[in-house]
Amino acid sequence: MVGRLRSEVGKREPFSCPEQEAHLNVMRTADVLHREVEERVLTAAGLSDAQYNVLRILRGAGESGLPCGEIAQRMIRRDPDITRLLDRLAARGLVDRNRDDRDRRIVRVTLTAKGREILDPIDGPLLAAHRRAMACLDQGELRSLIELLERIRASLDDPGDDPGSAPHRAGADAATDPTHHGTQRSTSS
Repeated sequence: MVGRLRSEVGKREPFSCPEQEAHLNVMRTADVLHREVEERVLTAAGLSDAQYNVLRILRGAGESGLPCGEIAQRMIRRDPDITRLLDRLAARGLVDRNRDDRDRRIVRVTLTAKGREILDPIDGPLLAAHRRAMACLDQGELRSLIELLERIRASLDDPGDDPGSAPHRAGADAATDPTHHGTQRSTSS
């Protein structure tokens, strides 16, 4: 049976390994989810996903705001040019930037009233889009999905600490797979 992803992308040959198929499925699914949210909610509000993410981060930070670098660290999808992103938001009057009173080298960014006026009405439609996208999963499946995705991210952040990381799995494969002859499977895409 041909997997759904193979059919969607028109791939004739099987994937090189299950890890490749899983990786590409995560990427494809993330793209579909991103388009669902951006097209249904964010575009109507005049925001890109990165702009929305910055505004949401700043709303959560409260009146004191955050330094630019901390905003960059909290982004769901890292933006290599956070300065330009903040420039665009400031030009629209959605954020303010000011030098920190204690350390003039630090620029603190805060959400303006206008930024909150754009952001607050998005909450309901965005939550509805999240629920609609995940409606095919029950609560147990959602919890399992969250745990699996978090485990993958943790293993990529520090592969030596996770017993499920590739080096540990390779050893387990050798011990339990009678066809394993000491060779590693390729995980390149």
